[in-house]
Amino acid sequence: MSSSIPELMTAIEISEPGGPEVLKPAQRPVPAPEANEILIKVAAAGINRPDCLQRLGLYPPPPGASDIPGLEVSGIVVAAGPECKRFQAGDAVCALLTGGGYAEYCTVPEVQCLPVPQGVSMTDAATLPETYFTVWSNVFQRGALQSGETLLVHGGASGIGTTAIQLGKAMGAKVICTVGSDDKAAFCSELGADLCINYNNENFVDVIKGNKEFGGVDVVLDIVGGNYLAGNMKVLRPDGRLVIIAVLGGAKAEINLAQVLMKRLNVTGSTLRARPPAVKAGIAKELEASVWPLFNEQKLKPVIQARFPLEQASQAHAILDANEARGKVMLEINGG
Repeated sequence: MSSSIPELMTAIEISEPGGPEVLKPAQRPVPAPEANEILIKVAAAGINRPDCLQRLGLYPPPPGASDIPGLEVSGIVVAAGPECKRFQAGDAVCALLTGGGYAEYCTVPEVQCLPVPQGVSMTDAATLPETYFTVWSNVFQRGALQSGETLLVHGGASGIGTTAIQLGKAMGAKVICTVGSDDKAAFCSELGADLCINYNNENFVDVIKGNKEFGGVDVVLDIVGGNYLAGNMKVLRPDGRLVIIAVLGGAKAEINLAQVLMKRLNVTGSTLRARPPAVKAGIAKELEASVWPLFNEQKLKPVIQARFPLEQASQAHAILDANEARGKVMLEINGG
């Protein structure tokens, strides 16, 4: 590596499974890129709920991945392996990682990197990869959401939720979301959601089924699982698609198979982290072609609630643990 790249860097370690306080700054060797990887001097890292699960010991990194948390970054390329063909030193990129983002430097397969979109600052671009890769692959690839259809997003004020609302609307769909407070409902309405349901005051099935404009939905993006399964099945229209990406409300539930048959429903789901770089490369290619131009057209924007320096990662995690997030929380690194 270049002599200008230091041997050591500051990174955030998980000292033991537990609450936000177990996130500790530590000195680590700067990683060296493999043949197909680039080394990024990190400007910022996004915080995501899987990071919190990893901190709790519930979501271990895949084999070979860094034990440092952090699934998305933005920054400047400072070195590239010999098989890299697109990016070179000096390029501003954002990247989807399998781990290692809470650090001053990180390595990542080149195919999982995208240029910073026009209209977005390099720092803010750190909050895009994890949610946009996730929403695009699940709502549009697996869920096949089309213009004119209706999308139901559970957890509308989260990073995934705010991305799904914006992207669904930008692609010509109607969007309904569930949230935990009236303040979050107003927040999601400002982002473009057509109907916001406070699940602490109302039953989303009753509201949707009783709404003359909607009456049902075509795609559900679900982060709850558990006891939401029955309700999701009820609000789906014939040929509807239920896409499950997390099970915060429990991993087990009973399913009425007669509803699947009679309404020709498609129940699917996925996780992103352990999928191979070739799959992530395909998602990145579609994002760059179909989604990245929308930032420059101001049809999409990063939604950021709070920014912290790297050493305050524990305070950042506390916001997600308290379910207080409205959009993304991020770490600013290297003067980002």
